[in-house]
Amino acid sequence: MRRLARPLLLTALAACCGAAFAATADQAPQGRLPGWAVPQSYQLAFKVDPAQQDFSGTTTIKVKLTKASDHLWLDGAELKVSKVTITDAAGKTHTGKYVAVDPKAGVARVDFGSTLQPQQLTVKVEYTAPLNAQLQGLYKVTAKGQPYAMTQMEPISARFAFPGFDEPGFKTPFDISITVPDHENVVANTQQVKQAPAGKGWKTVTFAQTLPLPTYLVAFAVGPWDIVAGPDISPTAYRAKPLQLRGIAAKGEGQRMKHVLGETPSIIHALENYYGFGYPFDKLDLLAAPDFEAGAMENPGLVTFRDWLLLIDKDSPARNVQGSFNVNAHELAHQWTGDTVTTEWWNDIWLNEAFATWMQQKVTMQVHPEYRADLDRVRGGQGAMNNDSLVSARSIRQPITGNGDIMTAFDGITYQKGASVIGMFENYVGEKTYQKGMRAYIQSQKYGNATADDLVSAIATAADKGDAFKHAFKSFLDQSGVPYVATKLEQKNGQTVLQLSQSRYLPLGSSGDPQRIWGVPVCVRYGTADGSKVACEMLDKATGSMVLAGASNPTWIMPNANASGYYRFSLDKSELGGLVKQIGKLSDAEQLAYADAISAGFRHGDLDAGDMLAALQPLTGSKIREVATVPLDQAAQLYHRIAATDAQRARLAAWAKAAYLPRLEQFGYQRKAGESEDDSLMRSSLASSLAFDFKLPEVRAALLKQGEAALKPKADGHLNLAAADPDLLGDALGVAVQEHGKSAVDALIAELPKTSDPALRNGILGGLASVEDPALTEQVRNFALTKPVKVGEMRMLLSGGRDTLAERDAMWSWFTAHYAQILDRTGSFSGGRLPSMAAGGGCSSAEYDRLQAFFKTREKDAAGIGRGLAQTGESIQLCSALKAKQDPAAILR
Repeated sequence: MRRLARPLLLTALAACCGAAFAATADQAPQGRLPGWAVPQSYQLAFKVDPAQQDFSGTTTIKVKLTKASDHLWLDGAELKVSKVTITDAAGKTHTGKYVAVDPKAGVARVDFGSTLQPQQLTVKVEYTAPLNAQLQGLYKVTAKGQPYAMTQMEPISARFAFPGFDEPGFKTPFDISITVPDHENVVANTQQVKQAPAGKGWKTVTFAQTLPLPTYLVAFAVGPWDIVAGPDISPTAYRAKPLQLRGIAAKGEGQRMKHVLGETPSIIHALENYYGFGYPFDKLDLLAAPDFEAGAMENPGLVTFRDWLLLIDKDSPARNVQGSFNVNAHELAHQWTGDTVTTEWWNDIWLNEAFATWMQQKVTMQVHPEYRADLDRVRGGQGAMNNDSLVSARSIRQPITGNGDIMTAFDGITYQKGASVIGMFENYVGEKTYQKGMRAYIQSQKYGNATADDLVSAIATAADKGDAFKHAFKSFLDQSGVPYVATKLEQKNGQTVLQLSQSRYLPLGSSGDPQRIWGVPVCVRYGTADGSKVACEMLDKATGSMVLAGASNPTWIMPNANASGYYRFSLDKSELGGLVKQIGKLSDAEQLAYADAISAGFRHGDLDAGDMLAALQPLTGSKIREVATVPLDQAAQLYHRIAATDAQRARLAAWAKAAYLPRLEQFGYQRKAGESEDDSLMRSSLASSLAFDFKLPEVRAALLKQGEAALKPKADGHLNLAAADPDLLGDALGVAVQEHGKSAVDALIAELPKTSDPALRNGILGGLASVEDPALTEQVRNFALTKPVKVGEMRMLLSGGRDTLAERDAMWSWFTAHYAQILDRTGSFSGGRLPSMAAGGGCSSAEYDRLQAFFKTREKDAAGIGRGLAQTGESIQLCSALKAKQDPAAILR
């Protein structure tokens, strides 16, 4: 699953074990379901009419009972069970009883009526349930007035659709049949094998049996879908037959699937070649969901996406085009890591998500090197480090102590930190060796489940490494935090020696303990008479050293060669001065690592704001977008979070203008024929920051002109949204909203329900999210709670208005007044994000105190609130501490 910017078990017994507490007949098991009842296969039969509010189902599970019992435990939420039938191994039927022991957690008991000895049972449950309104389980959405029903089961929402053993460790085949109105189309994980009449106006569609799957990968969709054929994916050395490829989209949108369907074969071929194992499922459908909480979901055979990721045409924003490929590659990588081999338990979800993120970057670099996925990996790891610097940060292999730990596991620690750590150890053992280990891992665990130990052991065996390697790898999996590597150059016996030490990186104001040890593969680039060399050393103690053979004297050092390491580094002033002079000799990735070190030094208290800007200044002229915009982003953070006076903000705006406005003017404000997608993205990044962060009049005037043109009604009554550059639409509308106020807001609110194009909807939402007037801000936030705004779009409208204390106060007042409505609309699926929605961006003790006071009594309202509260609160405290440390004169230098 891919989360974009970026649902109920009880307390688990222990970090990695899965045993449940012994349960009485009336006490629900805590943590995982007991292992003495194991599903062998499922038959799922549904009757679904998307126009209705409810659906019905019959679930038949073959269960291996390994001890005598008069009951078993299942997961099921909001199910109205009408009948339970148990058939024993002799064919005798027993009338069972379904008891929802813990409805909130979705844990139920099935009573047999008598004690049954160990044997194979067949448990049949007949029920009805609501089509979910919170984008989980089997849920209902509407597009262009047409209702659709579709699924999102991960992580633990299958229980809203059918009763079962809703855990990743239980993998079985599924037989699925769905009865739908005659006029509806229906798709599922596997190919359709039969269609038959099912009474007046109804038909039953039966699908081929799946390969072994966990419940969270079961998927189907019902509605007036467009189903369009893509190119068959040609056979390879690892797959003998062509693979059927199709696109599924809301009615009338199918023709916009051509681009993504054309890109997909190259992704599948790249993945098959890497893993040495053909795509294992019988077909591949890509579905553009009209409303979807996640970015995408890797259901085998039926991969689902937010619609804007698949509905691509010549006018699509460049970020959508690149995002489409990257997310598609991520989800298809899951067909091997996640679907073919599935994590045993949620504490190892990184085995799915980190590996899909890492593999996507490899595929993108192979197929679209111009997208610079190598830099995405570095930036992703650095973003994860910001979260990982919190004392409240979770570890990659996080102990599961409740539902909140499951749902908050889909974050930057699992995805980006995990991918960065994988890349670091891949670099350490070599790509070919790592590939050998990955192939062995896939083959040994194929169609089953795996743990971290399985993966680490496979890599260690391939690399001929022992326990020290395994310990180093696991040191990044099992503990939170970012290693902070300090360096010091010395001359000893005619050799240049680099002394190393490690601690935990902690920013100013942190209460954490810096004494922590990892096994860090430290690689250093250093200057030689004829250029540079790289030396590597495993630093698995508090201190260490390496000899820099052939180093020039004096030399310079870049302590994270190729930016391959997941760690931060510090340099003393002389070493920093030497590195600054060599910026042009560093690779693009190393320049990003340098920039992160400067930013980390500022937040650690080693540099002041003026020092940071001076050290970042050389990067502003980079031709690489990812590098050139780092100083701009840091200056914006100073502007909004640290600067306390108009003079300081004016100084920062002047700095940004001098460094970046000439480049934006060179790009202009409209796409040029034949320009690269990266140029479009650079234009968008510069225009947005200069217009909204620094309020440069020249940029705002250019965007306002486009925004006003977009707001003019056409003959058909729609706004002329195509009048703005597609990459700048949201920014152009945002400036228009800020300048023209209510008339612009009203026009956009009226337009959104009439617009189905997802890119245009995102532009409208972006414009509305930029509102600054307090009364209009409240109007927009109230609108976010209404039906014209999709559930998956709501957060976009609630993310703005946080740059000043007055804006954050207004958001806080509105949020607390509308908390019940927000909770009802997001439900437990987004519980961990509620504290940041309320108070994200805060930077004072008063904001921290009110956040704690409000949520401390509400942590049980939705799973995940506790972790979200801890991390949002700590972020506020750290911002306040950093601000208090600053010398105002430093910004004015």
